[in-house]
Amino acid sequence: VQLVESGGGLVQPGGSLRLSCAASGFRFDDYNFGWFRQAPGKEREGVASITNDEKTSYLDSVKGRFTISSDDAKNMVYLQMNNLEPEDTAVYYCTVSGYWGQGTQVTVSS
Repeated sequence: VQLVESGGGLVQPGGSLRLSCAASGFRFDDYNFGWFRQAPGKEREGVASITNDEKTSYLDSVKGRFTISSDDAKNMVYLQMNNLEPEDTAVYYCTVSGYWGQGTQVTVSS
């Protein structure tokens, strides 16, 4: 199993980023996926998840701003993040069935 995140970067408050997670090594459409994040000095927290039948759930603080989606044909999972806030600054991780990617840094700062 391999998960590779990309799309992080530095963005101003109110800006947007789209994170991508490329998955390989397993039957993609059998599994549920999640995005987690970890800010400096804080515990890792779940941000969003999507089931294999595309039911989604979100951390309360990102509802209405973040959208998780998947593309079974491309074995990709995405996290569209809009109206970003400084509190969203963290390393973001893609996860499936106990496997984790290496993470991608998101920094929201003016």
